[in-house]
Amino acid sequence: MIPQPIIDLAEICTQKGITDAVISPGSRNAPITIAFARHPGIKTYVIPDERSAGFIALGLSQYLNKPVVLICTSGSAVYNYSPAVAEAFYSHVPLIILSADRPPEWIDQKDGQTIHQKNIFGDHVKQSFEFPDTYEHPDIQWHCHRIVNEAINASIHNQQGPIHINIPLREPFYPIPGQEIEYSKDIKLIEEYSSSPTLSEEAVKVLIGELKIFNRVMIFIGQKKAGMELPESIANSYPVISDVISNFKNLNCIRHHDLFLSNIRSETSESITPDLLITFGGATISKGLKTFIRTHRPDHWHIQSEGPAADTFQSLTKIIRTSPTNFIENILLRGEGNPSYSNSWKNLDIETRKEIENTLSDEYWEMKAVGSLIHNLPESCHLHLGNSMPVRWANFLGNMKPNVQVFCNRGTSGIDGSLSTAVGYALECSDPVVVIIGDMSFFYDRNGLWHNHLPDNLRIVVLNNHGGGIFRMIDGPSQQPELDKYFETDQKLNGKKTAEEFDIEYFDANSNETLKKATPSFFNLKGKAKMLEIQTDSKTNKAFFDKLKAQIKNRLKNI
Repeated sequence: MIPQPIIDLAEICTQKGITDAVISPGSRNAPITIAFARHPGIKTYVIPDERSAGFIALGLSQYLNKPVVLICTSGSAVYNYSPAVAEAFYSHVPLIILSADRPPEWIDQKDGQTIHQKNIFGDHVKQSFEFPDTYEHPDIQWHCHRIVNEAINASIHNQQGPIHINIPLREPFYPIPGQEIEYSKDIKLIEEYSSSPTLSEEAVKVLIGELKIFNRVMIFIGQKKAGMELPESIANSYPVISDVISNFKNLNCIRHHDLFLSNIRSETSESITPDLLITFGGATISKGLKTFIRTHRPDHWHIQSEGPAADTFQSLTKIIRTSPTNFIENILLRGEGNPSYSNSWKNLDIETRKEIENTLSDEYWEMKAVGSLIHNLPESCHLHLGNSMPVRWANFLGNMKPNVQVFCNRGTSGIDGSLSTAVGYALECSDPVVVIIGDMSFFYDRNGLWHNHLPDNLRIVVLNNHGGGIFRMIDGPSQQPELDKYFETDQKLNGKKTAEEFDIEYFDANSNETLKKATPSFFNLKGKAKMLEIQTDSKTNKAFFDKLKAQIKNRLKNI
């Protein structure tokens, strides 16, 4: 007999707008699984590998912009969610983790699949909750309903994020033959509403006055979803810098800062140093920008309506609790700007772009291949970038089609789960979903393809340089005799057998000509999921990248 509070988990979720659950098979979690699998308002996905399941749920939640439920059995299965939970915590993605557990008296008694699961995710969830282990008292149902309401509210409000409900369960786990699952009709819902913080008239007046004191004001837009816009007058009056994950498409934006900031003279660096940095959004890819700001330490205003604010640049002086639109309309538009200062940044950006175009015109190497693929992306596609070099190549290149939305797991910036996240996103998205991923990340995360839900709109690009190519780009490991074996991790795999195993249409390229030939068929929206493997050599990639940096440095030496 399944306890009614367990059955009602699914009902409360649906009544609060949750529609999707990712379930990994197990026995101890059978009551929870059955409750969700039989509910007509829940769409379920069965993913055997809990580590991949966590990231697939993360991708689903990214697309749906609402919580997704994760269900697993007890023991190490729960721990396998940890990388995805940490990513969700730092990238503010709402997940509802429901883990089955042994009753408390069996913890540490050498019973199977039994570990300490209470608060297992520590500080990487917004809140942890524990269901009771018995249901005899009439107040227990009220208690369980209250826990689920509070948990879902916590995942959504004051910055979205993951929550965990641990559920001790006793046998029997399965309903008796013929037993109907009946969801409670009269369930108490606890609704929570958020208010958008607005600045007082006095605060607006003070900030406008302070803004006018600064002569050189720079704006940086960190990782965020598409939608934020800046009036042309602001983009013309202030240097506006954005990473590729900012999803900011203004044509006057500075996009190649990650290449030129580390290749300009110290005098030039001083001349473009801001007095005030204004930031919107989250994570920053560019190490060059972080080093530049941390070195010069301007005043820093960060615009963020709720949640903890990070001092990424070691310069934070004001946290302004309002929406970007409110700040732009009420404060930034009333500033005076400095077109001359803005043009100094734009000139560096234009000259760097010219050198990128020159370097990428002929030779075949990884950045060239990524640039070609980005240029040929389908309209209105959703691009997922793997961590390590894929997201950096895209950031160096800078330009993205207006209707392409860009995603990357920059909460923890790990290579694990990038493929699974894209798969999860594609499960609900009807547009093309393209993931560009490195070989180490791809092979590490192959279980993201191991299920019966592989979406036809998924296009996987594997950048296979047969190792962790980024370590050859970094000065520290690239100068060590252990580079090949211990850092780059030489591997001989290719993706063809993986594609065959999971019934994915396979293409490969090892030259400009073969890439050009494969691209139209690969991006064709008809047919099943497809994989394109880009074969390059890490030493060649390193040589061409060093050449590009040297040419940029030479081009900018007189600016």
